[in-house]
Amino acid sequence: MMYLYRTFDLPDQSQVVPRAAILADLGFSWEHEANRAKLMRWYWNGVFGELYSSGVESRYAKDFIEVPTWINGGHEPSTISDSSFVPDRLKTMRMRISAAYKGVNALLMKEGAEDFRTGQKFDHTVFFNEYVDIHHVFPQAWCKKEKISASVYDSIINKTPLSYKTNRIIGGDAPSLYLTRLEQGKPTVPPISPANLNQHLKSHLINPQLLRADNFEGFMADRQNRLLALIERATGKQVLAGTTQEEGEEAEQLEDIPGLIEA
Repeated sequence: MMYLYRTFDLPDQSQVVPRAAILADLGFSWEHEANRAKLMRWYWNGVFGELYSSGVESRYAKDFIEVPTWINGGHEPSTISDSSFVPDRLKTMRMRISAAYKGVNALLMKEGAEDFRTGQKFDHTVFFNEYVDIHHVFPQAWCKKEKISASVYDSIINKTPLSYKTNRIIGGDAPSLYLTRLEQGKPTVPPISPANLNQHLKSHLINPQLLRADNFEGFMADRQNRLLALIERATGKQVLAGTTQEEGEEAEQLEDIPGLIEA
């Protein structure tokens, strides 16, 4: 299960096209566990390598030929060999125009992220009934008060999937305050034990001690490393050292291509 419930949240809508063609070509063999694992690795390399943001027609052709060949014992497809991800890319991912930004959100839900308030995993029922979306861990209002730059606090490192009601309870306060509020509960919200709340935080790859101490810098460094490890597991490739350009400098992706998807 990929935990992608809305077209809006698809990392790269254009990657749906070769995926559909590859599945049709493989027939029932795609259901084998080893083949599914290869397909998932190919998919996440396309997402985090951001290889479907431009020149997609040539990528379509390569993947349609190379992925089935790889699954049948051939060489690794170029979408995997061409894919790379650098640690600083996480710091520049601030908007949904980035395939990797939406990919991190989907991976967190896939890995079992639990809502801070309810402890529920984000299956399709919870996702829609609880109006789950990407929200800040250290709230914007608190970050602005602490004079933290938006280019820092708006990165995906400081964001995670949460329900609408949980985000309302979080408000604009420091984590130490909103975590206490969650633990105490209120007439319409049951209390949570500190141990259970810590477990919910850990499911989002968040260090509870750093969050409870309002240690923004420590939290950002620690969670960046945890997210990088998550990406490495999904892609099966080691994250490379290096730097990356700011997201604002990148060309916006053209994601809405329903005609291609239907085809």
